[in-house]
Amino acid sequence: MKYDIKNLTLQEKIRMLNGVGAWRIYNANGKVKEVFMSDGPNGVHRRDDITKASGPATAVPNMVTVANTWNRELAYLDGETIAQDCIEYNIDILLAPGVNIKRTPLCGRNFEYVSEDPYLAGELAAQFVNGVQSQGIGTSLKHFCANNREEQRCFQSSEVDERTLYEIYMKPFETVVKKANPWTVMCSYNPVNGVYTSENKKLLKGVLRDKFGFDGLIMSDWGAVHSCYKAAKATLDLEMPYNKTSVAEMTEAYEKGLISEEEIDACIINILKLIEKTECDKKVKYDKKTRHENAVEIANEGIVLLKNDNVLPLKDGNILMAYPDEPAPLGGGGSAEVKTDFVQTNLAQLVKDALPNANVTSYNRWSKRGLLVEAYDADTIVYRVNASAEAENVDRTTLRLPYTQEEIILALAKTNKKVIVVIYGGSAVDVSPWADKVSGILFCGFCGEASNEALADILCGKVCPSGKLSETFPVSVEDTPSGLTRGNTFTEWYKEGIFVGYRYFDEYNIPVMYPFGYGLSYAKFEYSNLEIEKISETDYKVSYDITNVSNVDGKEISQVYVKDVFAMVSRPQKELKGFSKDLIKAGETKRVSVMLNSESFAYYNVSYDKWFVENGAFEIMVGASSQDIKLVGKININLPEETQQSTDTRDW
Repeated sequence: MKYDIKNLTLQEKIRMLNGVGAWRIYNANGKVKEVFMSDGPNGVHRRDDITKASGPATAVPNMVTVANTWNRELAYLDGETIAQDCIEYNIDILLAPGVNIKRTPLCGRNFEYVSEDPYLAGELAAQFVNGVQSQGIGTSLKHFCANNREEQRCFQSSEVDERTLYEIYMKPFETVVKKANPWTVMCSYNPVNGVYTSENKKLLKGVLRDKFGFDGLIMSDWGAVHSCYKAAKATLDLEMPYNKTSVAEMTEAYEKGLISEEEIDACIINILKLIEKTECDKKVKYDKKTRHENAVEIANEGIVLLKNDNVLPLKDGNILMAYPDEPAPLGGGGSAEVKTDFVQTNLAQLVKDALPNANVTSYNRWSKRGLLVEAYDADTIVYRVNASAEAENVDRTTLRLPYTQEEIILALAKTNKKVIVVIYGGSAVDVSPWADKVSGILFCGFCGEASNEALADILCGKVCPSGKLSETFPVSVEDTPSGLTRGNTFTEWYKEGIFVGYRYFDEYNIPVMYPFGYGLSYAKFEYSNLEIEKISETDYKVSYDITNVSNVDGKEISQVYVKDVFAMVSRPQKELKGFSKDLIKAGETKRVSVMLNSESFAYYNVSYDKWFVENGAFEIMVGASSQDIKLVGKININLPEETQQSTDTRDW
């Protein structure tokens, strides 16, 4: 290691455990490099106090849109693109990505998170981290763990059973640590089972470090430390941001023998290792124009077509673009907010450019009467809505659109049946009051500065939609596992256990509006010829054909689910364990293969305190969504008897 801990005094080491201002690591009186951090899951969150430089950043699609691409390569590209702004602004650590599970669609920060499914969340976040860190910029995987709503996030204890923690809420962290080795991990604000994560040694050391093998720096979320010495003893290395009482508190704890210099040194070594990592060579790979083009490419694959009654792509005729708040929103608020100097081209103008023979008009006022008058002679209406104001530190109170927007959709549908509703939002939306009244629905998530260009590409048929939902759209919020309940401000009991997202709707046979993994295309695909090749007792190659039976080239996301048919414990009806996104040209048949391994069949056995594969029958399901299963195969796993628990083999 470049830096020698022996060169630091005890006072300097104690001071290094706490940040400088909001965004820096203390440089020990100039003995080590000063390290700068920035928020940034949707692009660098520029603040003038981060570095001496200031300026706009690329507003990339939010993670909700990246997740809906189901594209590992684009998740990597998203990370690479943000890292370029980090290099230009001398930022060493990007405080992203967030892999907290979307347990409830009401969570105000869902636009930053990946999915309700731990496998998908881990796979895409790992590629995002690899993309950022390939450019010499560190990441901070957050928020470890069980931070699944914003209301009372700093104090309300998440009461979660151990198996659920491992299988659902900690699984994405395990995946990213093992596949991408993030430079840092950020602890969450909330207690887990009664102990704040910042001083929860069982989680930070016992699980994150010892079981998952994380060897980097653990930092706190901003203000999440309640006792600096208890946090250090739990192996949290760095308290952020600066806290004027922490140095005195840590010094007193040391003098009282509550913490040893050896424990302090363990934290300092991780800080020094991180500082050394930031001293690598960094080069700008993408210029500003290319970064924007990257954002458009990602957004093009992240927009999800939810309904299409032969109204898309748009055709020549009278097209009314109705949207009262141009330009499109960049994303959610809070620490993820991004400032950009990119000026979006008006959506109506982009549609005009793509369809020169169409009569494209726009209506940008809030007057309902005026809009209806304009809609009377239109052949097609595109109406853009914002689901809600989503931001850090506040949860949504409903999944419904604002009343005025719902009212206008219903009125437009009476005036003209060919209504296409475009939704911007960070999580699921209740579309049940009007979905059957309109001809088309597109869910954009938040596409950043690429919003209008990507949407125009989809509307006009330049791009064939290929996004699929990374979370379930329920019929209503009351149908979700936690409904409208929010805990009692002291605790929240995760009573649904492992049955989160589509697992819950499957288990209790609850109808949904749009299932997990759902998304339409302008192309049409058929599945056939399933083959399951056994490589070893727990390794299988799943292969199948997908044929594009349309005259449109398109990308199809095929999903592989696994079911443990006769388990000794309660298990979901199906669990996502693999997926592939493939370009299949018109009339082409493509052979797709997905590998399964022991993790694909295992559950977390709390009695053995490890992941465990139980012998018996498993179903392998290939689908276009979690509820559109195209092919089903069966296998039997027969591991040595000595590795298994006893079953009812004796005849009494």
